[in-house]
Amino acid sequence: MTKHVRNDGNPFALIPLLIFIFTFLGAGIWLNDFYALPSPVAVLLGIISAFLLFKSSTEEKVTTLIAGCGESKIMTMCLIYLLAGAFAVVSKATGGVDAVVSLGINNIDVAYFPLGIFLIAAFLSTATGTSVGAIVAIGPIAVSLADKSGASLPLISGALLGGSMLGDNLSMISDTTIAATQSLNCNLKDKFKINLFIAFPAALITILVLFYLGLNSDIVAVAIPKNSFDWISIVPYLLVIVLAVSGVNVFSTLIIGTLLAGIIGYFGNHFTLMVFTQKVYEGFTSMTEIFLLSMLSGGLAAMVDKAGGIDYVLSQVKKRIKSKKSAQTGIGTLVGLTNLAIANNTVSIVITGSIAKEINDEYDLNPKKTATILDIFSCVIQGILPYGAQVLLILSFANGKLNFLDLISNAWYHLFLFIFTLVAIYANFWDKWVNRIFKI
Repeated sequence: MTKHVRNDGNPFALIPLLIFIFTFLGAGIWLNDFYALPSPVAVLLGIISAFLLFKSSTEEKVTTLIAGCGESKIMTMCLIYLLAGAFAVVSKATGGVDAVVSLGINNIDVAYFPLGIFLIAAFLSTATGTSVGAIVAIGPIAVSLADKSGASLPLISGALLGGSMLGDNLSMISDTTIAATQSLNCNLKDKFKINLFIAFPAALITILVLFYLGLNSDIVAVAIPKNSFDWISIVPYLLVIVLAVSGVNVFSTLIIGTLLAGIIGYFGNHFTLMVFTQKVYEGFTSMTEIFLLSMLSGGLAAMVDKAGGIDYVLSQVKKRIKSKKSAQTGIGTLVGLTNLAIANNTVSIVITGSIAKEINDEYDLNPKKTATILDIFSCVIQGILPYGAQVLLILSFANGKLNFLDLISNAWYHLFLFIFTLVAIYANFWDKWVNRIFKI
């Protein structure tokens, strides 16, 4: 993206970006499905409007668009998406997801259903990088357990929602993590450490709350069928987590994890070598939408930036920023409001990432912490939206036995995560502790 001297900008340059956002939002409201209109099509409408509205020559617009689409951080993000998709599909094909769920269910005491569901969802979404995937895998089981045991369905559902969003936010192969770290140009492992320092105490308090509430709820004994599973299917997930935390390059980490899952699947007779290659490609294609969205939105952002749109947003945000703390809050508010509009946390980070980077550099913030704030605020908002995919899935599995307010009032992790994020922003001791512990 071409660098230029920042000024107060041009508010009309934001029109193409707003066309993209409101097209996506309007289609979701009109169709009652925020995933019906493919996001790359919505962003394409924004690009077309930029070509029609901006005054520079067509050749210059095309050059700016291509430069934005091919920007190094955008391409890095897209390649990571492809590898993460391959790992997720191959490891699932070996029985990894079923093994994680069975391992937890087989060892949960009836008194600890909410806590157990929270922990299973947290591990599964951290290992796979997707909250939706964790909810799809665990949701029907969680509702069935609540029905059979008499345990609180709202409490179990809230635990499932919280655990799945914990992993989505913390995972190093999550779309949101990849988008946030690439936008701020920081390492995954460093963002993970800072994120963990916020998420761990929030998770710990949630665990204590769920333990207490589960132990004191009215439940009956229930026989849980023991499902057999292969321990080795879980190994690729554990390896990817260990390698990523150890600082191994994300490309190497995902390739190694995918190859190990392939070896396990091949010798475990889950698939042949040819089927393995097909699963890898299936993983690639599963990321087509987010790949195209990231690439095209990068191009749209470059056009909006050159026309002065980003300058205008920055000038307006800066007028309300009085300190580093308010700058961090401003970044979180910006991505949160964007997510409120379009109900997609990854897309929200992609849209606001370049603005967050500008604010981060302007106020000399810690890019790892900024990436963490960007990710957390988007995930917290996404997890409480009545029209978000995660909430809609859980409500659909409950089949009318659960309403939105009961679900959200039991989403304890979201509340504690938000509180500890504010502590991380406003408490003077927080940065000193993190720097002393992690040396970053």
